[in-house]
Amino acid sequence: MTFFDNPVIPGFSPDPSICRAGDDYYVATSSFEYVPGVPLWHSRDLVHWRLIGHALDRPSQLDLPETVSSSDGVYAPTLRYHDGLFWMITTVVGGADTFLVTAQDPAGPWSEPVPVGIPGIDPDLAWEEDGTCWCVFSSGGIHGVRIEPKTGELLGEPVAMWSGSGLQYPEGPHLYRIGDWWYLLLSEGGTERGHAMSVARARTLPGPFEPHPDNPVLSHRSTGHPVQNTGHGDLVQAQDGTWWMVLLGTRPRGDTPKFHGMGRETFLVPVRWEDEWPLPGPPEPRAPAPALTPHPWPAEPDRDDFGSPALAPCWVTPRGHAPAAVRLDERPDHLVLHAGKDSLDQPGALFVGRRQRDPDCSARTSADVAEGGRAGLAVRLDDAHHYQVERADGVVRAVARIGPLCHTVAERSVPSGPVTLRIDITTTDVLPPTVTVRGAVPPGLRVGAPDTLRLGYETADGDFEILAELDGRYLTTEVAGGFTGRVVGMYATHGSAAFDWFELRSA
Repeated sequence: MTFFDNPVIPGFSPDPSICRAGDDYYVATSSFEYVPGVPLWHSRDLVHWRLIGHALDRPSQLDLPETVSSSDGVYAPTLRYHDGLFWMITTVVGGADTFLVTAQDPAGPWSEPVPVGIPGIDPDLAWEEDGTCWCVFSSGGIHGVRIEPKTGELLGEPVAMWSGSGLQYPEGPHLYRIGDWWYLLLSEGGTERGHAMSVARARTLPGPFEPHPDNPVLSHRSTGHPVQNTGHGDLVQAQDGTWWMVLLGTRPRGDTPKFHGMGRETFLVPVRWEDEWPLPGPPEPRAPAPALTPHPWPAEPDRDDFGSPALAPCWVTPRGHAPAAVRLDERPDHLVLHAGKDSLDQPGALFVGRRQRDPDCSARTSADVAEGGRAGLAVRLDDAHHYQVERADGVVRAVARIGPLCHTVAERSVPSGPVTLRIDITTTDVLPPTVTVRGAVPPGLRVGAPDTLRLGYETADGDFEILAELDGRYLTTEVAGGFTGRVVGMYATHGSAAFDWFELRSA
């Protein structure tokens, strides 16, 4: 028996939706305020996944205004393969509302958006045998409506279907025709620790739906399991007849209440059938692999030397940027950034990053900041929660932005010319507890960080000069709120800077 490690798509990759085309599997995940929108992942064994692009990769498809808040933007997509075509439907909160796009090849190109005039979020697509298409969505409960998918026209009024076992926030519905039943799978309880998945079934649409007698069929709430927040799953049948589910989960760390910084990640679990009900198994950190021929992909490079004419698919930026602001053709083998806003706190600030995918890692970049400029390396959770190490005014400084507070923690003079900036993230050598209870920490109670971030720069001899050691809990969802995870990358907030290379390496 072979085993695999969960999560199968680590780092900020929430709300996974999966489809199969022949022997190939594809997953789409939420992207919120980051563009390009809706990352697309490809696998041939359900275990090894590679990023192949984005469904919304040009401004004509996704144009987020600067007014879009952190954790707004592109919400949960649904990805389906039907009648020889790939379909993706999603809702852009604070933008274009609900629309769908299609493609012959999930790697693109994808079509221009077709608006679908439904309220709410988390739209899903399912087809009856006669070709009738249903769009199911969350809007004060789970509703469904027949649509013409080529035009987005609603073919009737939305009807209530089934809204779970009574927990808050029924959402993320997926509708399937399997055998003689229609199954409606949804999440409820909120996407935090109370997250749960429930299922109901009906003989015909739009119901009535019969709920499973033991709903929710999956939840890790109120347990000590290392994987938490489990929910928002999607079913797929493998070519060997077995059933599987991708779903989101988190890996909280530290002491109570525990914190997760990398966001909600994509996990894989087996699904068994009992009395014609699909029952997903719990997402374990290590589990028996599907009995499919293993198909690993070449490892994604740790280092980008910016020698290509376009940025690799792993690079994203909040709300997009002007084409002239991010240049690969201005200086050979360099990424040149031209600042827009003068602070990372401001929507529209120029930041180009990639998701943190390993709990223990090191990010480094060589930055050549123009005279009078200000630029550097940052770990970003949202507009109001980020740590950064930057070069400006003849110094390198470490800056912490935590909610309403922004503080320069330390700075040091450095020689002119390029400098290697560095941030190390560690879960094994964390800061000691910093919070006491009535003057003392009771025995057995520690209010410690999930990880520590060390910010600094490298000397000419390659030594790491640490300017600050910062508590990682302030870059977590439990502190900042929201739906995203950490993104690590380069920024410019005044003038311009040229980056020779960027490296994000597992520790």
